Amino acid sequence: MERRLLTVACALLLAGCAREAAAPSPAMDARKPRADQTASANDYIGTAEPLAANAVYFVLTDRFVNGDPGNDQREQAAGPNHTFDRPVPGAPVGHSDNIGYLGGDFKGLLDNADYIRGMGFGAVWVTPIVDQPDEAFTGGDPVTWGSMFTDRGKTGFHGYWGVNFYKLDEHLPSANLDFAGLTKGLKQHGLKTVLDIVCNHGSPSYTMPTDQPKFGEIYDKDGKLLADHQNLAPDKLDPAHNPLHAFYNTHPGLAQLSDINENNPQVLEYFVGAYSQWIDQGADAFRIDTIPWMPHAYWHAFTTRIRAKHPGFFMFGEAFDYDAATIAAHTLPRNAGVSVLDFPLKERVAEVFGRKGGGFERIAERLYLEDGPYQNPYELMTFYDNHDMARLDASDDGFIDANNFLFTTRGIPVIYYGSETGFERGTAEHMGNRNYFGQERIDAAPRSAIYKSLRRIGSLRAATPALQRGLQVNVLMQGERAAFYRVLQQGDTHQIALVLLNKGAAPAAFAVKELLQAGRWHAALGGGDVDVAEGGALQATVPAHGVEVYVLDAAVTLPALRAALARARDGAHPRG
Repeated sequence: MERRLLTVACALLLAGCAREAAAPSPAMDARKPRADQTASANDYIGTAEPLAANAVYFVLTDRFVNGDPGNDQREQAAGPNHTFDRPVPGAPVGHSDNIGYLGGDFKGLLDNADYIRGMGFGAVWVTPIVDQPDEAFTGGDPVTWGSMFTDRGKTGFHGYWGVNFYKLDEHLPSANLDFAGLTKGLKQHGLKTVLDIVCNHGSPSYTMPTDQPKFGEIYDKDGKLLADHQNLAPDKLDPAHNPLHAFYNTHPGLAQLSDINENNPQVLEYFVGAYSQWIDQGADAFRIDTIPWMPHAYWHAFTTRIRAKHPGFFMFGEAFDYDAATIAAHTLPRNAGVSVLDFPLKERVAEVFGRKGGGFERIAERLYLEDGPYQNPYELMTFYDNHDMARLDASDDGFIDANNFLFTTRGIPVIYYGSETGFERGTAEHMGNRNYFGQERIDAAPRSAIYKSLRRIGSLRAATPALQRGLQVNVLMQGERAAFYRVLQQGDTHQIALVLLNKGAAPAAFAVKELLQAGRWHAALGGGDVDVAEGGALQATVPAHGVEVYVLDAAVTLPALRAALARARDGAHPRG
């Protein structure tokens, strides 16, 4: 969403608690039962969610690649409020940031679908595609280098300032390439589409010296004005007497953004209708922006309506909070019943693999494999940075280690555009985080050590069902080394994977005997087989900042491993 770390501010803590409100009474999960919810005693499966097979590449579309300069709208709002290319003032020498449009579009994304797929990704998450205001915002506080909570001079290049949620923003499509064309084209390259959606807020709506067109306004599918903030502060709105105010709350929300009134029945109808349209055009999943800012009852109603027409439709929410119990509430069937971005794990991943450093034991505490608060930890979206926080501040080796972990541990990995080369590492918003990537950098990416390693581990995950959907049982997570099993057993699939990770600067020796089943194990990355006898050990040396995954394609027969997997399966879901 278009905001910074407001979730750590006192205002968010207070308002967020109020907005959560009482949850609806327990109800049936709106998602259709899946194999992991109806598994037999002999099945070992973390999740049967189809999207779990696909690592996700996250693009801020305007900042990826300009494939069609003809849709740049460079003359839009000519003058001081122009929308194209607005550098942030105060940048140090050699650095830059920009709060205008820079030309990234659907064509640039589709032209590079093979680049994304070649790294092992199976899905692309795109920022919101809906119509945005056509000028730079003149209210709020001015954006300067490194500033936070500032929007003056900024445009809707990011997509989170929707004004017509039924209409495609004009900066994105090209001739014969609308959103339906994009999703169809991506599918032809083996990529699903995750669409970023917003229900909590619209565009900046007040504090403008003079009211600006579209800001604070919402239009219906026919282009009729439904709501208008009229440049009034929230407490000056009069929804009881002015129908144009009825879509909005009368208390402030995020920055100067219009705060949507979740208690207005028209709001639910509007957003269900708008986002159903984009599913009909090929969206495969939703990422829900700012999910804590609307109450559980709203999201339960929204997801139930969406899944009534599209059973099992996968969604995950953004709850910018490092407390697992807090964000896990959104995963429960009686609430939204969705997955969430795994912020608690992200905090430790960025620490352990970043400049601060730390041992794998710091990460193990945040996996919640057993007796955790989440409805299903195997469906969490795992990541180490994004557009709303500083990018991962790590060496090349740190990025390599982080990717090796994310692509082998539980959850669905998400990688922010450019991280495959360490692009703008360590930079926050208004300091380069959202800078333009471009075709030249994509063409140069294969020379990056990070890219080469990511392509290797990403391709392995894409080809290894146990790494996508299997249960996880940890053997060792301490210091520079980690060893754990991922096991998937269901139907005709019987696969045991032993993951060995070394984030140290020297080769590391492993001798794994615990829970090790006898058989011929194949080294999926290094090649070759290792025969393990009954009661024997698997011995291996993993290179510095390296990974090896040994795979045994066989049913689980070892009693100790069966018992550990049963505990992992039964303990993965909340009780009561």
